[in-house]
Amino acid sequence: MSSGLQRRADAELDRIARSPLRGAWMAAASVTVVVTVIAGSLMRLTDPQTFPNVGLGLWWAVQTVTTVGYGDVVPVSFIGRTLAALVMVVGLGFITVSTAAIASAFIEAARRRRAAVADDPLVAEVRELRHQMQVLTAEVRAARLPGGHDHSA
Repeated sequence: MSSGLQRRADAELDRIARSPLRGAWMAAASVTVVVTVIAGSLMRLTDPQTFPNVGLGLWWAVQTVTTVGYGDVVPVSFIGRTLAALVMVVGLGFITVSTAAIASAFIEAARRRRAAVADDPLVAEVRELRHQMQVLTAEVRAARLPGGHDHSA
């Protein structure tokens, strides 16, 4: 690998490491687009009778990778079906990564909200006031009864 390509790859990996959620989604999206375009183009070569032009191959690849699968055109050769299986797996992987990324974003947002509430000075003040109320309540109960024991509780 050339040093320029290595530097670009290292920079991309550093960017992904800084933002793994976005990085995972972008990597999955990039692979999906590349596989879709390549598969759509290759389908013309593997099944020329079924896919007389690249446009029809791309149409098939898009509907396959998105798991829509209208079934209006399907590969008939072994190589075409093998390519179709690859495109289906990539499509499912993209959907899986996207779903996980969305769920992870919701979880992270909830964690940040909880952390912000926990660090809120008003929340700390309310906790301190609650503690003082408990102490005062115990002192009042102790002062009411001879011997300092509250038997009404």
